[in-house]
Amino acid sequence: MVRIGVTGHMNITVETAPLVYDAISALLREEDSADLTGISCIARGADTVFAQAVLDAGGKLEVVLPSRNYRERKVKPDDAAQFDDLLERANRIRVMDFDDAGREAYEAANEAVVGTADKLIAVWDSRAGEKGGTGTVVDLARQNDVPVVIVWPVGAARG
Repeated sequence: MVRIGVTGHMNITVETAPLVYDAISALLREEDSADLTGISCIARGADTVFAQAVLDAGGKLEVVLPSRNYRERKVKPDDAAQFDDLLERANRIRVMDFDDAGREAYEAANEAVVGTADKLIAVWDSRAGEKGGTGTVVDLARQNDVPVVIVWPVGAARG
């Protein structure tokens, strides 16, 4: 059983999503799909692209939600159908013990993803950003000896 977590930018462009999907799919083909579990918070952008690629590869999806009100507070109407579909198709859903989505809840969710992953895929342009962002999660993985694979295909961009 291999457990692969994801972290990445929420604001990848529409044109970037298929590039990222193809790059992640190529990485997932290196794994036995019968033993593959993808771990994602299914936030828009990188997380949902990863989750879809895992399911399309025949793997299982484990969702980590930062808070009990995450969907109501943070999922935009345009993203709700995909969010709901991924949630419905998940083999396991873990909800962090927070009523409200916020920095603490996101940090707990990131720690849960990294803490249960054998490997982390980071959809990241490798630029340092705000505390708690993708770079922080990459640092957390590295501090915990979780191998990190950076995915940022040629032509990828943030919106």
